[in-house]
Amino acid sequence: MKTNTEKFGVTPHQPSLWTRADALKVRADDPTTTQPLVSADFPVLSNDVFIWDTMPLRDLDGNVTSVDGWSVIFTLTADRHPNDPQYLDEDGNYDILRDWNDRHGRAKMYYWFSRTGKNWEFGGRVMAEGVSPTAREWAGTPILLNDRGEVDLYYTAVTPGATIVKVRGRVVTTEHGVSMVGFEKVKPLFEADGNMYQTEAQNAFWGFRDPWPFRDPKDGKLYMLFEGNVAGERGSHKVGEAEIGDVPPGYEDVGNSRFQTACVGIAVARDADGDDWEMLPPLLTAVGVNDQTERPHFVFQDGKYYLFTISHTFTYADGVTGPDGVYGFVADSLFGPYVPLNGSGLVLGNPSSQPFQTYSHYVMPNGLVTSFIDSVPTDETGTQIRVGGTEAPTVGMKIKGQQTFVVAEYDYGYIPPMLDVTLK
Repeated sequence: MKTNTEKFGVTPHQPSLWTRADALKVRADDPTTTQPLVSADFPVLSNDVFIWDTMPLRDLDGNVTSVDGWSVIFTLTADRHPNDPQYLDEDGNYDILRDWNDRHGRAKMYYWFSRTGKNWEFGGRVMAEGVSPTAREWAGTPILLNDRGEVDLYYTAVTPGATIVKVRGRVVTTEHGVSMVGFEKVKPLFEADGNMYQTEAQNAFWGFRDPWPFRDPKDGKLYMLFEGNVAGERGSHKVGEAEIGDVPPGYEDVGNSRFQTACVGIAVARDADGDDWEMLPPLLTAVGVNDQTERPHFVFQDGKYYLFTISHTFTYADGVTGPDGVYGFVADSLFGPYVPLNGSGLVLGNPSSQPFQTYSHYVMPNGLVTSFIDSVPTDETGTQIRVGGTEAPTVGMKIKGQQTFVVAEYDYGYIPPMLDVTLK
């Protein structure tokens, strides 16, 4: 009997492991893998909304794409509530931090456009209220399909449950701006199965989100990355020798790290349109290391597969740690084996002096890395902060073999196109 991978002409694979030994090599504040300090006087994209995860319009090969000279980004967005009584402190002042921390419960997909790849103009909601089948619209990927302007927006429909979905619409341009039309019928694609990927019933803290479809440059098939957790009841996972790796004496104790079970999931399309998908075993697991491998994505370079994902300090397991930021792995083929970049996996982390300054990094094929500003200290003690909810400065990164290097810093929210499509 053929396995799921064999049925779709895919070679069966074993997930690669991000081991505890790898994570022990993480070094915060290495200048080659640390995001430059973000100034506390940063500009804000909008005083009316918070934005965080940023999703540039792209094609299935990963190229950031403009249309008729207009760059387009999609963002997770929530209204700011400076006059809402529930976000006023006892003195009647706006508690922006509380408002910011509540944003995930009202996250919606919005879009922005620009002639310059920065200084973004507000476009508005992608889908009308009531189109999405769940309360929250969480991150995914907008794909420009053709020169007719058709766009497939893959995203995560959350609460109740978590379902990978997509909705098709169209981008329309004029000399004055960009609008989104359609996006009226959401198609559910798949959910966690409890066999390869953990379900909410198995773990109330499970993750299943962040679809990133792509065309494999070697076999031409349509695949999708997503964040998941390894299937099984919470606390039942074993952190064995393979998950521990080659640790030095005194580091064999894994504590309660069995509760950290992150993985990078992958699915293959059964059809050319991406309407029918089959989940495959994870590409990468981090059992005993970390509990989140969010927003996984690829850069294809020099015949290699560079796999990037974001994670937090607070989601690391007992006995290992690292900064909030982007982590990466590389392989010579889609299904691995993957090895951690820079020996540890850390590619671009926040400095220890500003540990929460940026998050949700997205590495583009041109080496530019975008992210959003979370919070930046405004005093030397770090007790006073300024909340962001806006685009961070873009960072330039060089990828060489199994190493990466921070080499440049650009303007806030600088996301230039790699190619322009003229609509017909």
